[in-house]
Amino acid sequence: MLDPSLLRPPYGHMTTEPQSTPFRPADDILSLPAIGDFVESAQFPRNILRFRNQRAAASVGLADLDDAAWIEHFGRFALLPGSLQRPMALRYHGHQFRVYNPDIGDGRGFLFAQVRDGDGRLLDLGTKGSGQTPYSRFGDGRLTLKGGVREVLATEMLEALGVNTSRSFSLIETGEALERGDEPSPTRSSVLVRLSHSHIRIGSFQRAATLGNTELLDALTRYALERLYDETPGALPPAQLLGRVVERTADLAASYMVAGFVHGVLNSDNINVTGESFDYGPWRFTPGWTPDFTAAYFDHQGLYAFGRQGEAIHWDVAQLAISLRHLCEAEPLIEQLERFPDLYASALARRFLWRLGVTGGDARAVAEAAVRAMMESGIGIDRFFHDWRGGSVRSEAARDRYQGEFWEAVRREIGECDTAALVDHPYWRQDAPCSMHIDEVEGIWSAIDQTDDWSPFHAKVARIRDMGAAMGCPPSIP
Repeated sequence: MLDPSLLRPPYGHMTTEPQSTPFRPADDILSLPAIGDFVESAQFPRNILRFRNQRAAASVGLADLDDAAWIEHFGRFALLPGSLQRPMALRYHGHQFRVYNPDIGDGRGFLFAQVRDGDGRLLDLGTKGSGQTPYSRFGDGRLTLKGGVREVLATEMLEALGVNTSRSFSLIETGEALERGDEPSPTRSSVLVRLSHSHIRIGSFQRAATLGNTELLDALTRYALERLYDETPGALPPAQLLGRVVERTADLAASYMVAGFVHGVLNSDNINVTGESFDYGPWRFTPGWTPDFTAAYFDHQGLYAFGRQGEAIHWDVAQLAISLRHLCEAEPLIEQLERFPDLYASALARRFLWRLGVTGGDARAVAEAAVRAMMESGIGIDRFFHDWRGGSVRSEAARDRYQGEFWEAVRREIGECDTAALVDHPYWRQDAPCSMHIDEVEGIWSAIDQTDDWSPFHAKVARIRDMGAAMGCPPSIP
């Protein structure tokens, strides 16, 4: 259990969600040689708690912290007992928009602690905006408050839509005025803590391979299999690991599509070897099924456009295979890598039916017909899934939206499916779906920026969670 001295009498804001699992600290990352550098946190002039994820905190035994103790740990970074004794900035390389960069690493964050959840799964508490590290280059190591707000909104929305994502654990405003070229400055500052299933990236393997450090490559491979996948390394651990990464990342790419999400920066240093999405910068949700929709204003070639995300992630996983080539022959790695396209197509169809709330039938035919109809009609992704939840358009008023031959094809294909999800949750009786498009994000930020009004932000998080409860658990990977 957590050291009782850390649980101080509550004052100020204190939530009452019950503690659901004991606190179980870990420091497994220390088994990896030369994986990072010990660093210190920046000292911030203010610490104003803006968001604490009680649901996530309960899953790792930290829900009973009062706000003062929470700020001590996640704003001033007092160590969690039994975990890392100093924060660690991780070392990695990566392809950034297909250009290899060996001069990167954790430049404005660090691994603060490791913990285990109620199922014994190893998790990381990592930061964003916690100060400069050896990899900051010319950056200040800070995070804007707007960036922190955006990351909370992205992770909450993605979690509700069944995407395997890191969770925003804490957001604290830090009282500094930051200068940025891509938003009005000076702007407010923050520090974010995320709860993630590891921060070991494809870029971590690329660094070891580039340095010719086969000892580290082997250690990373075994760490990932044993500590992250809970598997015993078999006869060929590199191919074994690559197979798991192929499966998880193919599902991740498909989940982005069904959610209508564009990550924006799918560089190899942003792809976690557990297939968990994380690190949200210029993300967007596309209103319609628009393959060339991009999130990053600097993605001039559309490399990471909505419709190219499967291709982009597959390319990144190929870089992992190239790195693992230092440990084994190419043939078994190629065999695993070539599974990606079929796994991606199957995952997209499976997740498409899950979001519709139906089972059976020809899942790929349903998805193809619905995508074609959305593109032809301009009906939005969130609107379509909301109106058709359970396999048919329930609202009389909504039926006029779905006229024409393309929608008839959708009806025929869905007609072969069975209803799988209950639609009696109050969320499904709402006229409009819960969406997260750029105009609403900007409106939420404007209320905070102009009048320090956080009510739209908190209301949106509550509505997203309501939608998540109505959606239920996402499909598992077969």
